[in-house]
Amino acid sequence: MNQPNNGSNKDKGAPAFGPGRPGGGRMGGGPMGGGPMGRPGMGGEKPKSFKKAMATFIKYLAPYKVALIFVLVFSIASTVFMIVGPKMLGNATTILFNGIVAKATKTGPGVDFSAIGRICLELVGLYVLSFIFSYLQGYIMSGVAMKITYMFRKNISEKIKRMPLSYFDTKTHGEVLSRVTNDVDTISTSLAQNLSQIVTSVTMIVGVLVMMLTISWLMTLVALVMLPLSFALVSIVIKASQKYFKQQQVQLGHVDGHVEEMYGGHIVIKAFNGEEKSIQQFDKFNEALYVVGWKSQFLSGLMMPIVTFVGNLSYVGVCILGGYLALQGTIGVGDIVAFINYVRSFTMPITQVANIANVLQSTAASAERVFEFLDEPEEVPDPVDAVTLKVVTGNVTFNHVSFGYSPDRVIIHDFSADIKPGQKVALVGPTGAGKTTMVKLLMRFYDINSGSISIDGVDIRKFKRADLRGMFGMVLQDTWLFNGTIRENIRYGDLTASDEAVVAAAKMANVDHFVRTLPHSYDLELNEESSNISQGQKQLLTIARAFLADPKILILDEATSSVDTRTEILIQNAMVDLMKGRTSFVIAHRLSTIRDADVILVIKDGDIVEQGKHEELLAANGFYASLYKSQFEMAPADSL
Repeated sequence: MNQPNNGSNKDKGAPAFGPGRPGGGRMGGGPMGGGPMGRPGMGGEKPKSFKKAMATFIKYLAPYKVALIFVLVFSIASTVFMIVGPKMLGNATTILFNGIVAKATKTGPGVDFSAIGRICLELVGLYVLSFIFSYLQGYIMSGVAMKITYMFRKNISEKIKRMPLSYFDTKTHGEVLSRVTNDVDTISTSLAQNLSQIVTSVTMIVGVLVMMLTISWLMTLVALVMLPLSFALVSIVIKASQKYFKQQQVQLGHVDGHVEEMYGGHIVIKAFNGEEKSIQQFDKFNEALYVVGWKSQFLSGLMMPIVTFVGNLSYVGVCILGGYLALQGTIGVGDIVAFINYVRSFTMPITQVANIANVLQSTAASAERVFEFLDEPEEVPDPVDAVTLKVVTGNVTFNHVSFGYSPDRVIIHDFSADIKPGQKVALVGPTGAGKTTMVKLLMRFYDINSGSISIDGVDIRKFKRADLRGMFGMVLQDTWLFNGTIRENIRYGDLTASDEAVVAAAKMANVDHFVRTLPHSYDLELNEESSNISQGQKQLLTIARAFLADPKILILDEATSSVDTRTEILIQNAMVDLMKGRTSFVIAHRLSTIRDADVILVIKDGDIVEQGKHEELLAANGFYASLYKSQFEMAPADSL
């Protein structure tokens, strides 16, 4: 296994990878809170096609239809048992009231405590059953939500492996990460909480309405009269707050991005006394976030007081009418108590349904973004009859290669070269000439527009990509180390290597001597930025990784650019041993380091303008000679 390409695009026309969009977050705000100050996933971006997104989403739910049916049944059962409770409690109240009145007026035996006790036991049984069904539906729904979340993340992870590098050239890292994290989390939250809540709320609305009608249609009519007013006021609040929640997510991204950028470059900021400017910029973003944040929270906070106020108006009307009807003997006192409880239970699910409808917009938007990513064009599949070389000699041939990162920007026009096995080939030229691009084409990170590249006479497009890249070892100018021990980072070159092989590779790369001076030696844990070792030491570790990989073809992209002169000499001596019998491509800007190359390919504007040995090219007094002389004139003698 070789060091992966980290996306360094130094050549002309290579799109910059750019930093990931910090914060990447698009969880969206909504009327009930969002972002850092409220419940995530509320209201955010709307989908381009809600129906299409939800239809695709439902297909992902199809394998779990049996579990979802159980969730539906358990949710309805739990809600129904809860709905019946106030009615039974009202009956107990009526029995208690009538018994007290009868005893006071001496018209009856008094309170029937046995009947009340029986009702209380039935109520306890109903509430226990309601709890059990509610627990079961929550347990099943959580399992389904986690399985779908796992499936989404697994599919995205596998999709990333099949995506062409050109996709990541046009997307920020944060944009891709946002789909894996925030969008999938939004879907997961919506499944685990909102799907069953929809069933519960709708069942509650229908059930409570039926129970209210069984008590008194006239009191029900009074309670419903206030609903249009409540809906109208809530709609106004939602419309007013929605724009602030969207702005809040945008400003949150600015704050997160600034913090991440400043944290990553804090050494440079301190070196150039940029702390004050950084703080001023942060204050600007933070102030903007504060303004839209408090507006969104204030407006969304008005919803419950408005609903409560309108609900209280309903209570007043219901109590007055209920008292009148009780005096007329039309309904009992317990029915009034039950009806008031139902009115309280009626308003909340209506608000929840309205809120969930808004959440579904955000869920559909997140699902749509995930589906768009999963539908992105993939790399051309490996050939079914792929060629496998038992022995790789390292004969590399470029035959009239043409390539551009986009159709209208061809940067490699007509590149031809025949590299013999075991040759050390140097690629030189000005920045943007196409040196690193040639290496990316060789490893098939991109496919050429025309022409062919072959290894040992076989077109690289006839190999499986894994087999092709397994022939190469790469040491890049931009080091890539992960959070783990030094031993694990070196072993990344060959995951099956023993500890002894790791140490041997470290010694060959002149790494062993400095590693043993570090705390915990090879078991030193590198942090995320690998800032607990020097830049030169990072480079040495990547070189040790290449030694361990024992590749057939070696690619060195300014591999010694970050080490001191003495270490560079040691590495170059070790590289001589490593390159023996192996074809090696060396990308160099310091021409003094490749004077011993077997072939020097001088690239200018995507074409080979000269090729030959160092002395031959100097004698020709062409473009290479002018490059070499310019470095000799500008650089100190000891660096040449």
